[in-house]
Amino acid sequence: MTNEILSETAVLKTDTVGRVQTPRDRRETLLEEFDRSGLSAARFATLVGIKYSTFAAWVARRRKQCGEVSTPARADEPVRWLEAVVRDAQTPVCRPVVPLTLRLPGGRAIELSGPDQVDLAAALVRALEKGLAPC
Repeated sequence: MTNEILSETAVLKTDTVGRVQTPRDRRETLLEEFDRSGLSAARFATLVGIKYSTFAAWVARRRKQCGEVSTPARADEPVRWLEAVVRDAQTPVCRPVVPLTLRLPGGRAIELSGPDQVDLAAALVRALEKGLAPC
């Protein structure tokens, strides 16, 4: 059984569960717009108000019917850039630093109190390894 919902511009059919049935010509129009958009499928589906899983199924079905194989972007394809402007950026919240303790053989330990000390600790561990190696 099919119900009908009156939309602003068209009557949309729904199935017994309440899912909107999109006419074939509307699906094709959306898929063509998606091809031209350069957007990800998830972003495009959000913009046009369709669940991503539904839209992904449409794309997969069309690719299968056309015999297309999904291939990664080639290096010769143009890169599309998008300028983003951030307004009213919030300052990052400072979290308290939790020290990291490295336990070494022989009961020794190194305590790092910040990420700037990681390189120093790595150099110390390498130096200790060399000192422990037989000549």
